Amino acid sequence: MKKRYLSLLTVLFLSTVSALAQTFTLKSETLGGQATNKEFANTFGCTGENISPELHWENAPEGTKSFAITVYDPDAPTGSGFWHWVVTDIPADMNALKEGISGELPKGIVESRTDYGAAGYGGPCPPEGDRPHAYIVTVFALKTDKLGLDPNTPPAVVGFNLNANVIEKASIVFYGQR
Repeated sequence: MKKRYLSLLTVLFLSTVSALAQTFTLKSETLGGQATNKEFANTFGCTGENISPELHWENAPEGTKSFAITVYDPDAPTGSGFWHWVVTDIPADMNALKEGISGELPKGIVESRTDYGAAGYGGPCPPEGDRPHAYIVTVFALKTDKLGLDPNTPPAVVGFNLNANVIEKASIVFYGQR
């Protein structure tokens, strides 16, 4: 009985370790807990460098045919949040975007319109004196290789298509305040 109990515990332990090791995870070498001048926008009264962050992910789920990245501020005083970056059709064999790549992505990857009104990365720029805003960076593992969207597609339409095709997603959060 004791051997059987130990064997069962061993199997449970190894299963747990294996499951944890395979977690779809998003990381960044350039983002910390707080936005820096490098990430901040250079518009709406902000004077940042507006450089898109480095992002990399690992352990994509089985069946992933492409990835998408979004940066979203749920704290924006708009009633619907604010989309800062929307990237789709990232090939399944890619697992990183280098710092500053916005506007220079490989052919076939689509940067759609943000709430700034243009395609490409638009950094944080919360209202002066407002509470800290959370910026949620999410990588979506998708079951389709192309969403068929273009740079003029509004963020809400992109979001609808992402959620209709998501297998798994992973997020990190950073904060910004002026």
